[in-house]
Amino acid sequence: MLTDTHAHLDYPALAAAPGGLQGVLERAAECGIFRIVAVATSLESARACSSIALEHARESVELLASAGIHPTDDTLPDAASNVAQTRAALVSLLETGRFSAIGETGLDHFRLPKNPEKSAAIKTMQERVFRLHLDLAAETGLPVIIHQRACWQDTLRVLRDYLGQIRCVLHCFGGTLDEAKEAIAMGHLVSFTGIVTFSNGASTLAVAATLPPGSFMVETDAPYLAPVPHRGTVCEPWQVRLTAEKIADARCETLEELAAYTTLTAQRFFYQKE
Repeated sequence: MLTDTHAHLDYPALAAAPGGLQGVLERAAECGIFRIVAVATSLESARACSSIALEHARESVELLASAGIHPTDDTLPDAASNVAQTRAALVSLLETGRFSAIGETGLDHFRLPKNPEKSAAIKTMQERVFRLHLDLAAETGLPVIIHQRACWQDTLRVLRDYLGQIRCVLHCFGGTLDEAKEAIAMGHLVSFTGIVTFSNGASTLAVAATLPPGSFMVETDAPYLAPVPHRGTVCEPWQVRLTAEKIADARCETLEELAAYTTLTAQRFFYQKE
């Protein structure tokens, strides 16, 4: 029984999959996935994720939802310019919707403008909104789903200001073993996607093979990052099983063993408030 800890169920690519979202959930259930976290990337996305979780509350797959603004979302500049308004909107969502986490939030310095002033402005906006999410997490006790790309040290710099106050997962982890250990030492988790099945994902698989149980989770990031042999197609939550199988094999464990402790880790992360 596996948990897909990160899927964008509100994205059009999954609605367009065979059988629509209902078909996506049925295929997940058939492959032993019994819980999926619908992860938001904007306020509108958060409302959609909450609605999906409520609409499918009686399905064989349990759905959780998150609320947050992705660092590259088109709404980020407005969110950063109106922090008080953004905070109020997020608080209202968390109070009225069905949410088990805050995010997806974080930093992304992968495709910054070459102009230094514009680059610095984007970094400032991202960090302002990131800290807003972390402040809310500290207040509510909800866990945080973090996106970080090409900004590891900046991400850790921000997280150090919240030591002992929040619980986070560094989603779609692709860093080094030392980086993973650094995040885990701060009390956080990492999560692995289908990248571990890619030919250029051997180093990430090696990290997943080394970390102790209880320190990591598995995810799809659907509709992105479909694992081999489906790479390049629309990824669905059922494919988290392929990622789990690859990691279990690298760890010389059975799929059942890995599923048991990653699901327990996910349960503790998403259900236990500080």
